[in-house]
Amino acid sequence: MLARDAEARWIDFDLTPGNQVRFQMEVAGQRASAILDTGVSTSVASRLFATRAGLRTETSRGERADAIGGAVPLGWARVDRVAIGGLTQAKARFAVVDLSAVATGGTEPVDMLIGSDLLACCALDIDYAARRFRLLPSGRMPFTGARAPLTRLPRSGVFSTSALIGGRQVRPLIVDTGDGAALTLSRTGWTALRTKPRAITSAVAFGLGGAIETEMAVLPAVRFGTLGPVPVETRIEPSGGFSDQTGTAGRLGNGLFQRYRVLMDARAGHIVFAPTPGSAQAPLKSTSGLLVGYDSGRLSVLHVMRGSPAATAGWKVRDQICTVDGTAVPPPSGGSVDTGWSAGAPGRVVGFGMCDGTERRLTLKQFY
Repeated sequence: MLARDAEARWIDFDLTPGNQVRFQMEVAGQRASAILDTGVSTSVASRLFATRAGLRTETSRGERADAIGGAVPLGWARVDRVAIGGLTQAKARFAVVDLSAVATGGTEPVDMLIGSDLLACCALDIDYAARRFRLLPSGRMPFTGARAPLTRLPRSGVFSTSALIGGRQVRPLIVDTGDGAALTLSRTGWTALRTKPRAITSAVAFGLGGAIETEMAVLPAVRFGTLGPVPVETRIEPSGGFSDQTGTAGRLGNGLFQRYRVLMDARAGHIVFAPTPGSAQAPLKSTSGLLVGYDSGRLSVLHVMRGSPAATAGWKVRDQICTVDGTAVPPPSGGSVDTGWSAGAPGRVVGFGMCDGTERRLTLKQFY
C-alpha cells in the first residue's frame, strides 16, 4: 500500500563499487541495507539478515535460482511487514540466499535485494543525479522525456524492454537496476548484429553467483524507443550465461540509467528517460585497463582488460595498490572509489606505489 504522501517520501541512496543502488529500508521492524534490483523476480534476504531479524524461514531441498555468475541454492522466509519509503506491504515472502560481498563488487554485503515483485505495483522514479528515488502511483508522470516500452516477462515477472541496434530489434532485454553495466547482450544476440565494432576488450561483472568475465565494446548508435541513437558500452556474455538461462537477449543496467532521470512504470507500459547534463557525453572508456575495488585502504585489481596498457605491462588480478601519483588511496566517497586516473587522458603517465613496496608506472592510451 502506498501512503498518501508517497510522492514526498524520497529515499536516499549511494552506489556500490559494483554501480548498484544501495539504500536503507525496514523489514519486520529491523533496519536493513538493500539493493534496488528490478532484475530479480522475487525479492531476496541474506541468510545472515534472516537469522539476525528472526525471520520465519523454510528450508528448500535442492532448490536453486538462476543468477549472474551461476545458480545459487535458496530457501524462503515470511515477514509481517516491509516498508520502503511510502510503500508498506504486509505478509511478504522472500527468497533466502547467501548474499556475499562479491554481489556488490565490494567488501561489504547487503541484507536485501528488492525486486520486481515489490516494485511492479508502482511507478519507480530514480533521480540518479540527486542520489534519491521514490515510489509513486502507476500512471503518474512527474517529468517528461524519451519513452521506451516496459513490460513484465510472463514467466519471471521481471521488467523488460527492447532496443534497436543496427536496424535490428533486440528483445527481450531485462531492465535490471541491480546490474552496474550499461547494456549486456547474450553471445547469440551479439553474433546476430549486422555491424559490430572491431575493437573488443574484456571486463568483469558481479552477481549473486559470483564474478564472471565478459567481452566489451562500445556500440555507437543504439535506440531505446524514442531515446537515441546513443553510444552504449556493451558487454557480451559467454554462451550459457544468465541471458541464455533466462531466455532473454540481454539486459540494461545502471551504466545506462544513471545518465538520465528515469521513471519505470510497467503497469503504464513505459520507461521514461529525462536528459541530464551528462546524457550527451560519450561513455567513459578506460585508458589504463585496470578495474579495481577498494579494500581496507588499498586498491585491489579485480580485472585486467584484454589489450590494455595494464595487460601489456604485466599487471595481474589481486595486485595491491597503496598510492597513486604519491597520494594514499582515499576511502570511498558516496559509495564510489575515486579512480578518475583509470580513464585519464591518453599519454598521461600514472605512478603507483604497490603495497609490496615496489613502484610502477603506466602510460595511458585508448585501446577499444
